[in-house]
Amino acid sequence: MECTLMHKNHPVVELTISEYNGSIEKHGEVHDPRRLPLGTTVVSGSKKGQILPFDLHEWWTGRCIPASRDGIRDALETLGICSTVLLLSKCYGLSLSDQYWICPKGSGLRWETVNFFHNDFSKDIGEILFGHQPANIAHVSLMSPDNTSDGWLRKKWIIADGKRYLMKGGSGVFEQEPYNEAIASAIMKRLSISHIPYTITVENNVPYSLCENFITPDTELVPAWRVIKTVKKDNRDSNLTHLLRCTETLGIPEVRAAIDKMLTLDFIIANEDRHYNNFGFVRNVETLEWLGQAPIFDSGTSLWYSTPHVGSSVESKPFRSKHAEQIKLVRDLTWFDPYKLEGLFDEIMDIFTPSDRLDEKRRMAIASAVVTRYGQVL
Repeated sequence: MECTLMHKNHPVVELTISEYNGSIEKHGEVHDPRRLPLGTTVVSGSKKGQILPFDLHEWWTGRCIPASRDGIRDALETLGICSTVLLLSKCYGLSLSDQYWICPKGSGLRWETVNFFHNDFSKDIGEILFGHQPANIAHVSLMSPDNTSDGWLRKKWIIADGKRYLMKGGSGVFEQEPYNEAIASAIMKRLSISHIPYTITVENNVPYSLCENFITPDTELVPAWRVIKTVKKDNRDSNLTHLLRCTETLGIPEVRAAIDKMLTLDFIIANEDRHYNNFGFVRNVETLEWLGQAPIFDSGTSLWYSTPHVGSSVESKPFRSKHAEQIKLVRDLTWFDPYKLEGLFDEIMDIFTPSDRLDEKRRMAIASAVVTRYGQVL
């Protein structure tokens, strides 16, 4: 399929997409090099600015549902589609996280008529991903932002009162992640940390976290993974120093302060999965102006979610493998007021109350561990 990679209504580069597996076969004329996805071009030397085909392919396939997603194999079998990458082209690569999409040659499509921010989208993919069989597979629509949702937990986008919300499930015997998101939200609200509020909803007796989309038609989320690929890493730089160097080069404001708060939160909740795609930065789509680090989101893989041994040592990401070492990277804690967390034990217990998968002993152990950890911050 011959198409143009678009950035909202701005043509970026000509592409050929495989009809068989949905991958990028080749690229052609570049219309606007400023709008090429971050991390897909040579960053230094005589070829600076030229497209790296492998990195462009990686960026494209990184938009699809990962093969590790719970239930994805059954969903693909139901749809009769060979891979999640092929699903991308079925919805023009549209997302609710950014404004990139592909416009088939001669289609005459405009962003205004196909984007998921203003237009309704199909519920079919979300229902299939949640294990529901369609009444008639021939009538299933593939126009859905669920085709471009990342992460391994079961999730789907819904529309309620005209707003876009992401529903995300839990895992294992505890299915604890939705409650963890709500607890992280409560902590950040108390500490005035910029974040996405999460609540808990139940569908078919299964708990899910629910959060409103914080990206608008005029903004986009750029994961930190894309940012760290914009500058060649100096072997003498730590991972944090390299990230800060990249953000400074790009002109992203107030990053260090935001990183300090994120690492502090992750220490308190023993977050195990703050990888480079679990935080990022927001920019204006039209002006390409950077607005700063995105509000903190996706904190559910925490609070010993998958182990019965509450309080045990768990790994940390992205800068150090141990929380005790990573918290030392925080430069400024003048904003941190532990008195704002008084009463948190009871609030955690209240948040866990609806769960029928967590007994009283585990709830109390988690709440006590959080109180202990926030007392260790200073």
